[in-house]
Amino acid sequence: LVCAALAKGESIIQNASESDDTALMANGLNQLGVLARKSGETLIVHGTGGKLFAPKFPIPVGNAGTTFRFLLSVATIAAGKTVFEGAERMADRPLHDLLSALQQAGAKVQKHPALPRWEVHGGTMSGETVNIRSDKSSQFLSSLLLIAPAWGHPLSVRVEGSMSSSSYVSMTLDVMKQFGIRGVEIRPDGYFVPAGVRYSPATFVVEADASSASYPMAAAAITGGRVMVEGVRQESTQGDMQFVEILKAMGCDVTWSEAGVTVQGAGALKGIDVDMNRMPDLVPTLSVVALFAEGSTCIRNVAHLRFKESDRLQALATELGKLGGSIHLRADGLDIFPQKDLHGAQLRTYSDHRLVMSFALAGLRIPGITVEEPDSVRKSYPRFWEEFERLYQSSPHR
Repeated sequence: LVCAALAKGESIIQNASESDDTALMANGLNQLGVLARKSGETLIVHGTGGKLFAPKFPIPVGNAGTTFRFLLSVATIAAGKTVFEGAERMADRPLHDLLSALQQAGAKVQKHPALPRWEVHGGTMSGETVNIRSDKSSQFLSSLLLIAPAWGHPLSVRVEGSMSSSSYVSMTLDVMKQFGIRGVEIRPDGYFVPAGVRYSPATFVVEADASSASYPMAAAAITGGRVMVEGVRQESTQGDMQFVEILKAMGCDVTWSEAGVTVQGAGALKGIDVDMNRMPDLVPTLSVVALFAEGSTCIRNVAHLRFKESDRLQALATELGKLGGSIHLRADGLDIFPQKDLHGAQLRTYSDHRLVMSFALAGLRIPGITVEEPDSVRKSYPRFWEEFERLYQSSPHR
């Protein structure tokens, strides 16, 4: 959506998500002067070539971290003052590193002292070199890369320290390329976006979402059932697609075809030791699968999960413990020790869509589970419960 908005002309985005995050992004772009309209499962975007204008009213971003962080950079080229309003949780989520990078480039950005409200004064960008940390979120780096072609001058982005979720940066560069951006250099210390590159309108087909695909695949794993997920590709740049390999290592049978992937659950799952830094959103999914494995599971290198829609590491340790699970919380992950006497409980989800969907999976094996705030799934997977009902009806443990 950002690439299409910054191109000059009409772009067509097919297989667009109906999630709340997508709706918030489209609305934000519309408020900035871009026409993004829905036509069935297609979004038609009339890009302005980077000519944007600050809206009269604040742009709502809720608790959509990706939407807000990307739009924050987009607003730096909008003439006038753009105001964003977020949910209370948004004020607690990491943003300083992105604000610092934008300020290095000349942006005037400030937060309200008490409210989850931010102001961006556009048209002030001049810096050609910025330093940024992205150990808490790769979205900071993606946000800068997406907007760099619209600033009108070269931009060198130096990445300090480690990078979380690096696969998402690869996805960002891939999408930028499909909208005409060539010549972005990957350097030892970061990235360089040359001057003179411009976005071009495109017809873009959105891949099936590997994050959402993890739930039916995990359902097959924990029930010993069989699930075929359409539309996912083995050669995808989505880091979350590697979840298939994790399930395979735990004992599941995996078969790829042109149509998608089929996962057959094993008679007995095996615990695993895995670095989940490239696919942190799937830590809740894996944590639930690990409850039903033989042997412990160690999930490492995901300290940044404490800064998502909730503190996911603490939430998983607390809530899965209510089921009788033995969960050891570490600074950068979790150790999960399967227990035989798991039982039902009411689970808090902290308004976190990924916790809702993952805890629902546990209900395929454990009777008596109540999952709070079920509508939170609208953030990323509006049709989750409709699809989940199909899994539940076919579960051998029902």
